[in-house]
Amino acid sequence: MDRELRFAVVVALGKLGRSDDYRDRADAGHGLAAFAEMPEAVGPLLELVLDPGDTHVTRVTAKALLRRRDRAGLATVASALAVADPIHEDWIHTAVFDVFGIFAGDRDDALRLCEELSQDADDRVARGARQLCEALTEIEPVLGSG
Repeated sequence: MDRELRFAVVVALGKLGRSDDYRDRADAGHGLAAFAEMPEAVGPLLELVLDPGDTHVTRVTAKALLRRRDRAGLATVASALAVADPIHEDWIHTAVFDVFGIFAGDRDDALRLCEELSQDADDRVARGARQLCEALTEIEPVLGSG
């Protein structure tokens, strides 16, 4: 893995994420989600999930992070959810349903990860993970486990 190139991509996407155009910011959030495990990406991703200019950016970025179906993506969304205003909270919940409303197995795996994250040393991640757990338990996936 080329750390320098990955860092350069995160920097470039971070700049795109500060664009005045919401479409650029949404594209940046979608792209940055692929680098969520990199500490340099976390700040810009949180800003995009909580984008003050357009909730489309919130939904696109949150969905991309949740589609990772891993600790880094869920932790970032949880951290944003813990401090989100009601409007952003609604769009984050919409993204959660978009991603985990189809397959019960995906929802159940995310629920397990969120339960682990609810014990995280970072209080913001832990609080948000508890909120994600609540949202996930309310979802009745279209395709159940059995």
